[in-house]
Amino acid sequence: MRILTAVLVLFAATLSVRADQPLLDNTVEFTGQIFFLDSKVPGLVIGVIRDGETAVYGFGEIAKGSGRAPDAGTRIGVGSITKTLTGLALAHLAADGTVGLTDPASKWNADLNGLPDHEGREIRLIDIVTHSGGLQRDLFPVENRDGGDTRTFPANLDSLPLLYAPGTGVLYSNVGFDVLALALEGAAQQPYTAYLRERVLDPLGMQNTGYGRPEGANTMTGYDWNGDEMKPPAPAPNRYGASRIYTTAEDMLRYLAWNLDRFGEEGREARLLSHAAWLKRDGLAPVYGMDESGHMDAIGLGWVVMMPEGDRPLILQKAGGADGVFSYLAFAPSRNVGVFIAINQFNFAAGMEMAHVVNELIATLAPR
Repeated sequence: MRILTAVLVLFAATLSVRADQPLLDNTVEFTGQIFFLDSKVPGLVIGVIRDGETAVYGFGEIAKGSGRAPDAGTRIGVGSITKTLTGLALAHLAADGTVGLTDPASKWNADLNGLPDHEGREIRLIDIVTHSGGLQRDLFPVENRDGGDTRTFPANLDSLPLLYAPGTGVLYSNVGFDVLALALEGAAQQPYTAYLRERVLDPLGMQNTGYGRPEGANTMTGYDWNGDEMKPPAPAPNRYGASRIYTTAEDMLRYLAWNLDRFGEEGREARLLSHAAWLKRDGLAPVYGMDESGHMDAIGLGWVVMMPEGDRPLILQKAGGADGVFSYLAFAPSRNVGVFIAINQFNFAAGMEMAHVVNELIATLAPR
């Protein structure tokens, strides 16, 4: 991995400030090929957008023995990258005045009346979307309760106290984003999946992104740390905010293009809300589970914000892991460059290094 980083630094010295398409293609292919060979995962796909130009390259196989490399249209389960879409759904509802970011989550869905509080301080929408609600990471089974049902899932939360007062610390929480989706469903007055499709996915042209399990041969199969295939579990109802989105590299580049269009008309208020650093790290305690893909300096609406460091510009990023697939999405909003990458094995060292490689690639393509 150190060799790969050193090679990227050397390559950066020969890269012009504004790359034409052939040079962008060469840079993306080079980076993907070296990382694929170094990580030894079954398959890898990487897509980059820079100044409106895009490049996508795939290496290895979408499934062992398939002989088929992943490409721009390969369906991929991106796990927690879903959270950025949930954050954007909240941003749209806030931008049009439907909700306030400081509204209690329970205000928008009666099924959330069982949410715990801390000495009368209720969990707000902004607390949930910034992982600062005091909720645990995942929901543990509670005797005689079914955590998958819409009415008992939030009710399970009252069995444990909050881990800290909302807004005072950060603990990565999948539970929180599933709760957030339930609140947004109430605010939108329609099923959350339908609202996300109508307000977020369709306007961005992300037709190959959604919650339905992929059909067809061009789907990335994930493998565990032992190299054994991982089959996605049966989908649980009403657990849409934290994970479960399937997408393609092509759609992720569309998503990046919209996020990079700082002065575009479509959804401009929601974009500003989504990207803003709502919660700064300074003074928070505890802070857990936020630094695997790079040091978290602040949190947007689902995005991890990393302030500029050295040659690297400011980056908004989010990692995901689901069913044997690790993925990472990152962009530099003021530099007009973004990257999506996915590998199909739970190789934890490679997953962390993957984010480091992407962050270095962004610094290479758009140095300060």
